[in-house]
Amino acid sequence: MAGGDSAAVSVVEGRLSELSTNSDEKGLTRRGKSLSGRTLNTAQIQLVASHPEVYEPCDDSFALVDALLSDKAQLLTLKPRLCMEIGCGSGYVITSLAIMLRQLGSGTQYLATDINQHAVETTQATLEAHGIHADVIATDIVSGLEKHLHGLVDVVVVNPPYVPTPEEEIKCNGIASSWAGGLNGRQVIDRILPAVRELLSERGWLYMIALEDNDPLDICHLMNEKGYASRVLLKRCTEEESLYVLKFWQEAAVGTNASHAARSPRSESSWLSQLPFRSLWHKNA
Repeated sequence: MAGGDSAAVSVVEGRLSELSTNSDEKGLTRRGKSLSGRTLNTAQIQLVASHPEVYEPCDDSFALVDALLSDKAQLLTLKPRLCMEIGCGSGYVITSLAIMLRQLGSGTQYLATDINQHAVETTQATLEAHGIHADVIATDIVSGLEKHLHGLVDVVVVNPPYVPTPEEEIKCNGIASSWAGGLNGRQVIDRILPAVRELLSERGWLYMIALEDNDPLDICHLMNEKGYASRVLLKRCTEEESLYVLKFWQEAAVGTNASHAARSPRSESSWLSQLPFRSLWHKNA
C-alpha cells in the first residue's frame, strides 16, 4: 500500500477508535421519536407509508439520515444532479435526502431501487405524501441499470442488509431481504460496493451504514484500494448493535466540483427514457 493510502486508512482507524470511546455518540432515541435536528429537514414519520413486508424506519435509518443532515452543507455545495438510494424500503431515507436538498430545485433528480416490490410501492407512497418526485424501480441492487447510469450518479445512499445470517436467508423474499446479510453480514455489501463504484460520477459520494460485525475498517481498506478515500461520519450505539455511517469519495475528484457544475446540462429525462423498467412515477408528474 502506498504511503498516501496508508495515511488515509490510518485516519479512518483513528476515527473508529475515537468514536468507540466517545460516550457523546452513544444512546439513541427509539423508533418514531425525533432526535435534535431531525425536524422539518427530513421525512415525517407520520407520513411514511408502511407494509407488513417492508422494513420500517428504525435505528439504522435514523442514523443514516442524521449523518446526511450533518453533511447537508457539503451536499448543497456539491449540487448533485442525480441522487440514488439502493434498498429504499419505506422510502424514509430517499425522501429525507430530497427534502434536505429541496432548495436545489429541479436540477436534482432522485432514483431508488429495491428488490422487494412491496418496498417499491411503499417508497412511492411515502414520496407522494411528502410531495417529492422520484423514480422507484424494482430490481436487485442496480441490476439492468449499470450501462445506463455508468458514471452519472453523484450521491448514493445505502442502508444494506448487514445482519449476519445463514447464507440461504439472503435468497428470502419480503422483509427478510432488508436485513439478511449472510456470512459476517457482508455478502450483500460486497456485491453492492463494486456496483456503486460503476455508477458513481468522478465527484460522486457514497454514504453507507455498516455494523461493527461487518468490519467497517476492512470495508474502508477495500474501497481505498479502488481509489476511494473514506471517513466515519457517525457512530450510533443501540441496545443491540453498534452502527457506523461511512462516507466514500474518489480522492482524485477533490476540487472538480466547479468544472462539473459548468458542464452542459442533460435533458431532464434523457437517462430515464433509456431504462428498461416499468417506473413508478409521482402521480402529479
